[in-house]
Amino acid sequence: MPLPGPDTRVVELRVPGLSGTSGEELLDAAGTVEVAGDGMGRVIRPSDRLRRPAPGPVLQALGRSVPRTLEGYLWSGMTSGGATKAAWALLFPFSLANVAHWMLPPVPDGSRAAAVLGGLCRGVLRIAALLLTMLLVAQVAVITLDLFAAQCLAPGRRCLTWLPDWLRDVEQVRLTAGLLPAALVVLVLYRVSGTNWTVRAHTPPPPGDTLPGDVLRGDTDSPVLRSVHTLAALSTVALLAVGGPLHVPGDVFGRLLWAASLVLTGVALVTSASGVRDLPRWGRGGLLWVAVALLVAVGVRGAVPTGSDATVEGVGAALLGAWLVFALLLVPAALLARRTWRELPKRLRPWAGGWAAAPALALAALLGGGFGAGLATGLRRLAGAGDLRLPDSYRLVTALWGGGLVLAIVLGVLGFAVAVPLRRRSRGIPGIVRMLQSPADEQSAAAAWARSAWERRHLHHLALGVIAGLSLGAAALLVAWYGFGAFPGWLDPLSAAGVFGLGVLAVGLLRVVYTAATKPGRNRHLGALADLVCFWPRAAHPAIPPCYALKVVPDLAARAKEHLAEPNTRVVLGGEKLGSVLAVIAAARLVHSVSPADRERVGLLSAGSPLQWGYQRAFPAVLPHAALATLYGSLDGRWRGLARGTDIFGGGVTTWRHQVDGDKLTGEGYLPDGGWGALPPAAAGATGALVLGGDHWLPDPVHPPSGARRWAAGVLGHADYLVDPEWDQAVAIAAGLETPGEPARGEAEQVPLFPDLPRFHLNMAR
Repeated sequence: MPLPGPDTRVVELRVPGLSGTSGEELLDAAGTVEVAGDGMGRVIRPSDRLRRPAPGPVLQALGRSVPRTLEGYLWSGMTSGGATKAAWALLFPFSLANVAHWMLPPVPDGSRAAAVLGGLCRGVLRIAALLLTMLLVAQVAVITLDLFAAQCLAPGRRCLTWLPDWLRDVEQVRLTAGLLPAALVVLVLYRVSGTNWTVRAHTPPPPGDTLPGDVLRGDTDSPVLRSVHTLAALSTVALLAVGGPLHVPGDVFGRLLWAASLVLTGVALVTSASGVRDLPRWGRGGLLWVAVALLVAVGVRGAVPTGSDATVEGVGAALLGAWLVFALLLVPAALLARRTWRELPKRLRPWAGGWAAAPALALAALLGGGFGAGLATGLRRLAGAGDLRLPDSYRLVTALWGGGLVLAIVLGVLGFAVAVPLRRRSRGIPGIVRMLQSPADEQSAAAAWARSAWERRHLHHLALGVIAGLSLGAAALLVAWYGFGAFPGWLDPLSAAGVFGLGVLAVGLLRVVYTAATKPGRNRHLGALADLVCFWPRAAHPAIPPCYALKVVPDLAARAKEHLAEPNTRVVLGGEKLGSVLAVIAAARLVHSVSPADRERVGLLSAGSPLQWGYQRAFPAVLPHAALATLYGSLDGRWRGLARGTDIFGGGVTTWRHQVDGDKLTGEGYLPDGGWGALPPAAAGATGALVLGGDHWLPDPVHPPSGARRWAAGVLGHADYLVDPEWDQAVAIAAGLETPGEPARGEAEQVPLFPDLPRFHLNMAR
């Protein structure tokens, strides 16, 4: 570690969490101005009243004031803003299927059986994702071809009476009116799958090293998958228009179209399963033009379909079979991967024993089927023609979602209204709360600790329980429907509840998309949903929003390198919430691409991070425990984590197995040598935090400040980590200017921008 000199300065590069964070909130400044970036990824600094970049608040360290340059990287423009990005929420089932790919268990070194199983799992997952696209397009075609063209536009039908009669009299016109909306949906999916961000900074992977998140480099099957999914979608529309997979048309032309639709669908399935990464451009384009020609030929034939049950049920059955095969293959794959996490504490092991990808795929299928059924049901009611017929299988979907709604309510009440209060009463006030809080705040803090601890430990159990209940309910309904040929009458109330719930889901989601498109600041929860699923590159499904991590991570590493070019500069990457995961991956890539001397001037700060309890357990192959320990060792302990026990979505990142022994907080965690083990007892800092290893456990509520620092009252939980004075202390440690456990050397000063105007002060760091 180079000794800090008089010219030493600290650059703190902050990365926000979920979208919707403004520059002023990120930098805690009265105003900000752009200093670098390309519009999508914007680097900002605090500004003065003339909109000029202003110096940041000085950092109190080494017994003096150290200059600090404050910057922020805003990436929310990649996931929110505008009608196009708002409509991405409709692709959530596709995104969830893609997330399942990244949840697959790691393949242990030297295990051929695990490698084969991993390849099979990825192949079956790609087939399931393709079937999910076909299911969505088939459900759209049910609305446009069956519900609208075949039934609502039938001659003499009292439906949409304001339409002209000539539209009802000519079959080719009716069929074209039904085909065009479905083809437009396929075109939108094709365009979405070709959207990417421009990345100007590329860092080659280090030879022989495994970095946290280093698989996020964009090497995916997206070009091939894009063509394959478009081919399958167009073939599905054509197949439904000629009568479905089980209905052979009576005319020769119809038979040819029917056979061509099945062949193209089979080609798409085989190509997707094979995992082919590259095809000649003429080959991809040729297949697509053949599919377009097939759809045009179907329109010229002009026979309006009279039913779509077989197509929807066939695709749904194939999707169910693919999920079942995937779930079965995942069992031995997870068992073989167990050796990679066998030695870890239970709280660090993957969710569901490495089998969590199967429930994620099941949820994607349930959401995809449910949204299509809900949209069709809602549009039928809006059309004012209740006699319009929908596929009989939609009754199964509505009953299933009605049961899922009831199950979620029951489990939620048992968890939040029963389990949390019982936990609070049985454990009283935890010892760590007494160590952190004043007596006046102990009760409120203990209640928040109990709730957040229960949710971090059991929220995924709640989700798995609902998904398992829906899956078992689906199996029982299928047995009753196809085995006994009857729908139990006592399920009618559940079906009604499902119709209501799915209708609310469809209408509510469309309303949220409209509001987010017209008023971007009104629906931060929609942006948060997009942020969580758009974190991952396209691997199993192409028709999802582009991965912002592929741009944010190299941009952050490149910006840090620019500052490291100055010998007297130390760079601290600071991430809040989800931004901390981006900061960790960027820091790992940075320290392995700079010289050892520059590496000693790099630090990392994470606050409210879901890395350990969430991402590390959900994506064990992407963020392996050993790689994170190596990163901690590479930084020689300059990875600091701010955590609150009251934070539902964040927690410690470098320590675990916490326990209070007398008046000491102990635990295990990462060590500066790159390993992990028992840590010395936590040291109490002057700001009221307990520093255990690399984690700083903060009091919440925050102790009232002694100086002119900004302060917020009440339990903050997942919000506003910048208000805690320990933030500056952690930055000083991450920059190598302080030692953990040392008393704070004073509050950060506010810098007057214009000394001759004493009244003009900007409190930009608070």
